[in-house]
Amino acid sequence: MNTPICDFVRAYRESESLRLHMPGHKGRPLLGSEPLDITEIPGADVLYHARGVIRESEENAASLFGSARTLYSAEGSSLCIRSMLQLTLLYAKLRGLPPRIAAGRNAHRVFLEGAALLDLELRWIGCGPSLLSCIPTMEELEALFADPEKSPAAVYLTSPDYLGNCLDLAPYAALCHRHGALLLVDNAHGAYLKFLSPSRHPLDQGADLCCDSAHKTLPVLTGGAWLHLSRSCPKELLPMAEQALALFASTSPSYLILQSLDAVNPLLARDYPRRIRETAQKVDALKDTLRAGGWTLTGQEPLKLCLLPKAFGYTGEDLAALLQEAGIVAEFADPDHLVLMFTPENTEAEIERLQSFLLSLPRLNAIQETPPSLPEPHPVLSPREALLSPFETLPAERCLGRILATPCVGCPPAVPIAVCGERLSTAALALFRYYGIEELDVVR
Repeated sequence: MNTPICDFVRAYRESESLRLHMPGHKGRPLLGSEPLDITEIPGADVLYHARGVIRESEENAASLFGSARTLYSAEGSSLCIRSMLQLTLLYAKLRGLPPRIAAGRNAHRVFLEGAALLDLELRWIGCGPSLLSCIPTMEELEALFADPEKSPAAVYLTSPDYLGNCLDLAPYAALCHRHGALLLVDNAHGAYLKFLSPSRHPLDQGADLCCDSAHKTLPVLTGGAWLHLSRSCPKELLPMAEQALALFASTSPSYLILQSLDAVNPLLARDYPRRIRETAQKVDALKDTLRAGGWTLTGQEPLKLCLLPKAFGYTGEDLAALLQEAGIVAEFADPDHLVLMFTPENTEAEIERLQSFLLSLPRLNAIQETPPSLPEPHPVLSPREALLSPFETLPAERCLGRILATPCVGCPPAVPIAVCGERLSTAALALFRYYGIEELDVVR
């Protein structure tokens, strides 16, 4: 598989052309990458009107994922999520449907902000007991579809979630398609799932639109992501996808990120899937060893390790600090969880180093403290009304009864303690204290 973007940029660098165009460094090194950092000069194509080397590279990616169309984002899955919402709005207008989306409440804050900007109506589903897990039921979705006042044009799910919990998406896809709705999936943490055997990727479970953060789990520079439109996606949306991205995107995309996305295609076409599967086996063995050593784990994602360290006598934050002292940096920690992410770029020696460290820690008395219960939502304003209202920032303890103006979650994607436009209760403030959130933006 070729690398048309990389080939063009390398040829341009080697031509030693006089660069009387942006960017201002003119290809002269400061960090070292500048000779390969260009802009949309003739021959370099235009990212959101791709007809040349970028389009050729995107078609390479589409062949790897089995999509009808795959488009590049140099601004992460955040851009892809906003674009999926715009495409949903267009789909609703084409079908004469209300611009309404049913979404798992653990949606990334970008989803909430994008829905507010596009004036989409939201219906939250899967609001369970956990702040970091959300499993909508078929029954609640069927009830939504049965009610004309609530029936959505699309369902939006996050899988895998931050703790590595993975939904079985096929039943959701079948239900959506039976009712003429789109299934949108935030697969930011699961790009590599396509290359397991069998594939666990949302496209292979019936998703219509899906975003992958290539940089999270594959050897791609930060900001590299894919927007996939599946072969089941309504055909009229395909020619609208570039404009949906352009609506929210910078007109100055990073060609370093684009080259990174381009360069990973031949890796994925050759040996890298085998390396992914081998790493998944090593992580699975690590999980078995840690369980045998007394550690409690959660989540099913193959390349993510999520510990519940309180059972071993540590908070997630305490354990993260101990790991960092030993030169091991975790992805995420809160009082109850510690999240560690692996890829084939992690060596077997590195996995063994983590294992040895965790097994060497003394087991302490279990910590019995658990998070306060999730509060019952008290919506007063729509997310759009709240996000577009003037706000003030106050100490959290002074916000009882006030209306939350901007998103505030422990990590993305997580179930928010409160959503923009909801009135803050005593229970909500207790959770903010538990997670160390000291200030909140509230509507004036």
